Amino acid sequence: MTTTVKIGAAIMLLFTLASCANTIRGVGRDAANTVDATQSAGRNVNHAAQR
Repeated sequence: MTTTVKIGAAIMLLFTLASCANTIRGVGRDAANTVDATQSAGRNVNHAAQR
């Protein structure tokens, strides 16, 4: 393999790994938002039931 191909492959690998890290962080944020929304909905239902 030529040096250019090796460098190109290394750059593509770095971009792939960076994309995976961003996706994992995004999924974590989405899961946290889902938990927050569920807890908020539970509090709203509890508050409505107490009226």
